[in-house]
Amino acid sequence: MSEQQFPCGQTRRQALWQMGGGFAGLALASLLEQDGFFTQYAMADESKNPLSARPAHFPCSAKSCIFLMMNGGPSQVDTWDHKPELAKHAGKAMPTDKKFINSGGRAVGFLAPAVRPFKPGGESGIMVSDFFPCIRNHADKLAVIRSCYTDTHAHGSASVQMNTGKPIIGRPSLGSWVSYGLGSENQDLPGYVVMLDKRGGPIGGQPNWSNGFIPASFQGTLFRPQGNPILDLTAPGSLTRSQQREQLDLLAKFNAEHLSQRPGGAELVSRTASYELAYRMQSETPDAVDLSGETASTLAAYGVNQSPTAEFGRNCLIARRLVERGVRFIQLYSGGGHLEETWDAHESVEKNHGRHAGETDQPIAALLADLAQRGLLDSTLIVWGGEFGRMPFSEGVNKPGRNHNPYGFSMWMAGGGVKGGMTYGETDELGFAAETNKVHVHDLHATILHLMGMDHTRLTYFHQGRDERLTDVYGKVVKDILA
Repeated sequence: MSEQQFPCGQTRRQALWQMGGGFAGLALASLLEQDGFFTQYAMADESKNPLSARPAHFPCSAKSCIFLMMNGGPSQVDTWDHKPELAKHAGKAMPTDKKFINSGGRAVGFLAPAVRPFKPGGESGIMVSDFFPCIRNHADKLAVIRSCYTDTHAHGSASVQMNTGKPIIGRPSLGSWVSYGLGSENQDLPGYVVMLDKRGGPIGGQPNWSNGFIPASFQGTLFRPQGNPILDLTAPGSLTRSQQREQLDLLAKFNAEHLSQRPGGAELVSRTASYELAYRMQSETPDAVDLSGETASTLAAYGVNQSPTAEFGRNCLIARRLVERGVRFIQLYSGGGHLEETWDAHESVEKNHGRHAGETDQPIAALLADLAQRGLLDSTLIVWGGEFGRMPFSEGVNKPGRNHNPYGFSMWMAGGGVKGGMTYGETDELGFAAETNKVHVHDLHATILHLMGMDHTRLTYFHQGRDERLTDVYGKVVKDILA
């Protein structure tokens, strides 16, 4: 006679076996907890404040990151990648042995030398273009990576890939992953701040600072580049602070009751947290962005009160103030909109880069010096770069512009555990494609996360049946630039 089944479809023996296995599982879970197994993965507890500070995977120097995004694609052979061979072969056609794919339909001219001379900087003697005479003075703080490459030559997809790891929208951005993994050290300010150029943002727009499929609390908070950085932060005059607090408490009560009957509502938890953050920001943010207390010499160093450095200088100074207050990730954009309003030097490298470098060189140098003087550079990782580079040949015959180049370009890092005064990797003799110690976008992201104390293979979020991560199944840390 067969054993009787319970309504659940299991026999008594099967039910008892699973119960026994469950008790064993409790014991196993306890042992794993004692061994620290469950703390190996940086996972935000969505039932609590999602921006609460969380420990890193391992000890590190960097507590914050400032990503200086040169929107539009700066030319590596005119900025950080000195190529004397270009001058020797100026006016010649691109060698046929180069694996040149296509120019996106744009004209292909002849090899063109750097438009401004390069000079050595600091004791390290790193060759830096005359586009950046101020940053050149800080060459010994920089690790210049000259062998970066990416997977697309279109602005929209390349910008999204530099920010999210893939050239498709819908993925969490680097800043979102950092905030998700580490939280924030200041609960009264956003953990992830983005400051766009007054001329606009990147072509891809909001997906560049999106939270993607991780909770909404970790998306970037936009600060305006001019005027009041955050609109509508002041409560209506008819509403007192205590009345506003009562409203939020009542709303939180209703939301808690809703969640108690429908657990797992991560979006509602994030929305409630955003209301609370906005309430706290009303008192904290005005002070963080108020530059009236800065000395005249500091304002002058950043170029805040002069043209053409006023806007980017102000944003760099605000970034320093945010770092001082524990904000985890800050991204500043230089260039907005399209073509010449960005670093997209199709018409003239001299005219385009002269304009944008003129806006950013002094403020970035001031930021490096200011952070170092205040003892903050060791705990702040600075990243400089664009979505790709530019071709070593002109865009058309006898034309002074250059087209997009995803095959080889330069970026640099400073502070936050980076070994200064060095270069890493090489492009070919003409600066066309990365050849030695190639560094893909995934490698850049893995290195940034490592410098922030996170193992990129362990920073995951379960989505659609798999553990997703910023670097997907790729990425290696560029260990040679680590201090």
